[in-house]
Amino acid sequence: MKIVYLITGSGGAFYCGNCYRDMLFLRAIRKVPGISASAIPLYLPPDEANTETGFDDHVFFGAISMYIREKAPFLRNMPAFFDKILDFTPFLKLAAKQAGTTRTDGLEELTLNMIEGDNAFKPAEVKRLVKYLESTGKPDIVHLSNALILGLARQLKKHMDIKVVCSLLNEDDWIEEMKEPFRSRAWELIGREAEHVDRFVTPSKYYKELFISKTGVKRDNIEVVPLGFDSEGFHAEKIENRAPAVGYFCRVNAHNGFDKLVDAFIKMKQQNIIPDLTLNVCGGYTGDDKPFVSAQIQKIRSNGYNKSVKIYPEFQGNKKAEFFKSVDVISVPVRKYDGYGMYILEANLEGVPVVQPSTGAFPEIIEMTGGGITYAPDTIEALAEALTKLLVNSDLKEKTGRDGFSGVRSKLSLGKMSDGLANMYNSTMKG
Repeated sequence: MKIVYLITGSGGAFYCGNCYRDMLFLRAIRKVPGISASAIPLYLPPDEANTETGFDDHVFFGAISMYIREKAPFLRNMPAFFDKILDFTPFLKLAAKQAGTTRTDGLEELTLNMIEGDNAFKPAEVKRLVKYLESTGKPDIVHLSNALILGLARQLKKHMDIKVVCSLLNEDDWIEEMKEPFRSRAWELIGREAEHVDRFVTPSKYYKELFISKTGVKRDNIEVVPLGFDSEGFHAEKIENRAPAVGYFCRVNAHNGFDKLVDAFIKMKQQNIIPDLTLNVCGGYTGDDKPFVSAQIQKIRSNGYNKSVKIYPEFQGNKKAEFFKSVDVISVPVRKYDGYGMYILEANLEGVPVVQPSTGAFPEIIEMTGGGITYAPDTIEALAEALTKLLVNSDLKEKTGRDGFSGVRSKLSLGKMSDGLANMYNSTMKG
């Protein structure tokens, strides 16, 4: 069986859980005998730190040319050589760092067009992708990285006899930011275009139910396959004789509740129950996030705690490992309900427990691994109280750290994920 993943890139400017998930899919399925898999980037180049053998160098439907066509209709039929110029990798990497690539404002029409497919995906570019897929050996399954590019399913099936699988996770983060009537129209279009998808796959029961409620997609057409990790390279050693530390590991923005953690940290410092407490931050941000990040740093400074905060500018490889060794607990108190939370499992793999609001998929994940605690209601006071509870109770901190460390390895291993994906693909081919 041959599988090709079509993966939308973020450009690597910030920690992207969905990007990491796509790389895990590729890594997991390539461990299964009898299955070959490769990946092709869409819009932007892949995050180089997570790229491995099997990821193509070509970028299809480059973000710059798609944006220009949407904003300047008279350029929709511009010659193909302009696409090649605009899709030059350094240009696309520069585009990834710009503010507009990660917010919905002004991109509502483009989003609807990508879901529907007819206008966003230029026929000539679709044919170029089809030709490329056929030249490298026609795949049995094309796996789309998210439902916001659902329009490709119908477009590809016009030209190829293939099965289409689509990942589902956090599309609501983007769609719910859209103004009406675009928001309702987006969910409606996804429900309609879903008929061209043979199988959907999502990592949590929570997100499956959310997606069904928004789109009306048939329940038996959505498979739940929890994400798994290869534990190689993960270590649980901690830096000795350091100050106690709360950690934040995710894209640093308002959506992920960084300001809520800052407020909770300030409250904890004022209470001074945990002397010398520090806040360590890792995950990166975009141009859009800079004013928000600056405001949080200023808030910390105005309270006199700037020497108690450490920012890790890099969030991959050795720097990520260094960050996890420097913290006792992490919390990413997101505002919107999260459909999974890869950062939870990354922390647990390093033996670091988590404190999360009792929302979205968090209770489901933490119950599975035992790697942390949840709190309710979702307030600054409750967050500060939960963090303090874990930090002052050494037995609880050690137990949740150990449970998370072993729970992810035993229940959410890459091997289990490989089996789940393989079963899903095999049943799709038989369907």
